[in-house]
Amino acid sequence: MSFCSFLATALLGLSLTQSALSISPGFPYGSQKVRGVNLGGWLVLEPWITPSIFDNTGNSAIVDEWTFGQLQDSNTATSVLQSHWNTWITESDFAAIANAGLNHVRLPIGYWAFEVGPGEPYIQGQLPYLQKAVTWAGNYGLKVIVDLHGAPGSQNGYDNSGHRISFPEWQSNQTNVDRTDAIIKTIASMFDGQTNVVPIIAPLNEPAGYDGEQMLEVVTQYWYDSYGNIRYPYGTSQESNTVVLLHDAFQPLSYWDGFQTPPNYQGVAMDTHIYQVFSDSDVAMSYQDHINTACATQSSLSSFDLWTIVGEWTPAATDCATYLNGRGIGARYDGSYPGSTYVGRSSFSSTYKTFLRQFWEAQVISYEKGAGWLQWLWKAENADEWSYQAGLANGWIPQDPTALMYPSICG
Repeated sequence: MSFCSFLATALLGLSLTQSALSISPGFPYGSQKVRGVNLGGWLVLEPWITPSIFDNTGNSAIVDEWTFGQLQDSNTATSVLQSHWNTWITESDFAAIANAGLNHVRLPIGYWAFEVGPGEPYIQGQLPYLQKAVTWAGNYGLKVIVDLHGAPGSQNGYDNSGHRISFPEWQSNQTNVDRTDAIIKTIASMFDGQTNVVPIIAPLNEPAGYDGEQMLEVVTQYWYDSYGNIRYPYGTSQESNTVVLLHDAFQPLSYWDGFQTPPNYQGVAMDTHIYQVFSDSDVAMSYQDHINTACATQSSLSSFDLWTIVGEWTPAATDCATYLNGRGIGARYDGSYPGSTYVGRSSFSSTYKTFLRQFWEAQVISYEKGAGWLQWLWKAENADEWSYQAGLANGWIPQDPTALMYPSICG
């Protein structure tokens, strides 16, 4: 039985009340703020987070995790990945994250950690590290959002989906969607008894809703299916206490008004990603414009009808990080991106560091008008503006995220 028909049967035949649909998640979403970081670049490679891994291949055609496995010796690639998994994030990172006053980590993982189909060159071995991460998080009182970051066929064509291609193919093949559904069922069953540490599952990161109805129709149905797969993982009418974290598919929150809301749905949250670096107009803004833009998000976040988490954002105000737009692709800010206009070059002046602190605080203040936030990301090889770890070390991120120097920055 599909979830939709199950839900209809349940609502008609059992007259379930809101109290019967109640959920007790492992974190008090809505009453306590999510404050966290993303463990990006660990179990899903991204060239801009660890450029050395890609540069060391000596092959400029290796631009994502797909080509990393496809275009070099398998033993070499496997050895590099295993070394990376063992060292990039360790238990000491979880201790540092907890010591920084944070309560959540979001952990991206690709579908290929669970199953690889014929002709797919991905290298497996990530799952033991997912399990270690959950254990480490439990040791330090942190909550884990398990985030399916890449789906078969790629849901957005970005390298962060595992496969950089010109147009996403996930939505164009029902087999891709069926495989993804099966993986979400696997994840839900892996952690259905550990909701005190894994209170929330994100069934798909950043599907490219801007590609139109052919994508949005598939995404919408997939969100319904994911609700059933995550909230009902036991194969019966018994509910889990796991929250479903949907992504807005790059649509305004208003697009999703009334979607999967109580009483018929319980335990649904919305993930929105807010960046100010991925257009020419964004990188050309003044420091004050960046701050004002962050402050302007407050009303939509506070008024939306689901728990709204800003699951990705950054104090960076430019796209200057090496390979941020993809390996071999330049930056808008310095004019090296095709068709862009030079704005300037980044430098860590004292004025810039002051701005980073102000911009960080403006975003934290604003995103806490919703259910909270998770900065992208904990660490990077050489993109300090993006790194929570570097921000702590250099003073533009406070040791306690509630210790604000500019509490009135949004007026």
